[in-house]
Amino acid sequence: MMHIHIDQIPEQGLQLDFAEKADVFPVLANMMKTGECAFLSPIKTTLRAIRIGDMVEVEGHLTTVVRLICGRCLIEYSTPLESNYALTYTRLVPGLSEDAEQAEVHLNAADMGLIYFQGEEINLHDGIQEQIVLAFPLNAVCKENCKGLCPICGVSLNDGNCNCVPESSDSKFAVLKNLKLNKTDFKR
Repeated sequence: MMHIHIDQIPEQGLQLDFAEKADVFPVLANMMKTGECAFLSPIKTTLRAIRIGDMVEVEGHLTTVVRLICGRCLIEYSTPLESNYALTYTRLVPGLSEDAEQAEVHLNAADMGLIYFQGEEINLHDGIQEQIVLAFPLNAVCKENCKGLCPICGVSLNDGNCNCVPESSDSKFAVLKNLKLNKTDFKR
């Protein structure tokens, strides 16, 4: 599946293409199960692996299409997810614990962005899953100028205005709404 056997990486590098369903990734399967999103297409990734001593540098590009719920107006919308990534895998030294490494060096491999692997094969599964999660938007919004919902009646303001009258604020800070400051007020 999504494995690289390090002895099969030629000097010029190894080019690979994968297409996997989202449900083979545990975190993505959980996101779908909880209703956070739905994957509308397989996750396609193209990558190039280069071996540098006991390290393997993997550079790739992934694409898929997901359905999300807009955080402003609550409608479902589809959007592409894309990411370029670079992952560096390093061999786990047998017999040397991470605590022993930290005694001599203050940074461990994880701090430097390295991913440990053992044996002759690298499993790309977790690294690619992480890149997919990182490709999700921080704020899911159907369109940049989405107006959201009326806080009073719940009508989508994208479809037009409602007849609701905004409630007056009895906040302690309401008196500050008309405050105007001059630039000279900030001079010392």
